[in-house]
Amino acid sequence: MNKKEMVNGTAISRWYLIYLVVLMGLIALMDQYLSTVKTTAIPYILKEYSITASQFSWWEALYMIPTFFIFLLNGLNDIIGRKLAILVLILLMGFSSLGITLFASSFHLFMLFYAVVVFTTVSNMWSIPVTEESPPEKRARLVTITYILGLIPLQAILPPILINTLGLNWKWIYGVMFVFMLPVLVLWFFMRETKRYQLLKEERKKGVKKHHFFGLGVINRRDVRYIVMAAAIWASWLVTGFLFMMAGHYFMDLHHYSLSRWSLVLLATLIATMIGGLAGGWAMDKIGRGKALSVGCVGLAISLSLMGFLPENLLPFDAPVAGFFISFVYSWIIVYVPEIFPTERRGSCMGWTTTTARVSYIIGPVTAAVLLQSFPKMDWFWVAAGLIMLIPIAVVALFKPYETRVKELEEIEEKR
Repeated sequence: MNKKEMVNGTAISRWYLIYLVVLMGLIALMDQYLSTVKTTAIPYILKEYSITASQFSWWEALYMIPTFFIFLLNGLNDIIGRKLAILVLILLMGFSSLGITLFASSFHLFMLFYAVVVFTTVSNMWSIPVTEESPPEKRARLVTITYILGLIPLQAILPPILINTLGLNWKWIYGVMFVFMLPVLVLWFFMRETKRYQLLKEERKKGVKKHHFFGLGVINRRDVRYIVMAAAIWASWLVTGFLFMMAGHYFMDLHHYSLSRWSLVLLATLIATMIGGLAGGWAMDKIGRGKALSVGCVGLAISLSLMGFLPENLLPFDAPVAGFFISFVYSWIIVYVPEIFPTERRGSCMGWTTTTARVSYIIGPVTAAVLLQSFPKMDWFWVAAGLIMLIPIAVVALFKPYETRVKELEEIEEKR
């Protein structure tokens, strides 16, 4: 029997909902892989192009400037629809990854394609269809399950296979996502436009809702308030994420871990992030969005601060704990940010939130460069990374955001 889920009074096939979660989860997997495989790639990048870790961070800050235009990608959701916007995202991720493998003969060519790769990641566009098609009482769990599928630890599994077993050039740790893109494209053909966007199109035809480009003319003060709040929290998480990406350098170059040994630590960390994402989704449905965020931030601050001072034998255990809380916090971002904005301008508001948060793509590498130069042993480097995660707690206390737990998107739009 094809059971139905009721969403805003409309029946949606449970099997289609499962398919949608799987498809968006695979797209999230491409996103998460490309945004985090740098952790393993950095030692190879430094060796290939004869640069230091701090030099790479300074150049990265410069090349990340174009990523401020991410609102152009997110805004497509409101212009051409969720399905076609997702297609653009898939193609950009796949072909830019192939570009690194085939054409990155110099450092600056690598950084050019790397900038395109990073531009496509952490947009969280894949969360929009699941958010709009999920019943309110299951929304946080379904979105976080989608996110958890994106955390399948390919970052730890594929590099040793591609480099050590198959003997391929290290650049294939990026290029493999072009191959991964092909079956994802096949699955995409079966995707339907979300019912909420279909309704929005009808309302636009009747003149009830306005056509707009990237939210211009329709974004209101409440939207701006939530854009600023969410961007501050997201940016704090991203800066900390940039610092955490130096874990590969910390373990392999400073503590002399081999690629295989580091990959085991990374694998454990990625498994912990999957558990953390699930725990975050459960906590948000049980205790609320704001309380869950605060718990995650405190846990992440403590676990990161300890990393530079723990005994050698405890380091491989602290990294997974930090990974658990990184994912716990991120689950708030992927759930709360899309649900707090109206359907009419959800993609555009998410785009402007992401664009504003992308200041972290400059601040993150600069902070990493300064901290690496100031603390070459990376002890206080990790303390600084932990302290940054106290900022979201202060932001929530200041803005007092509307609690969205188990509410329909239309109710959230009206009462937020």
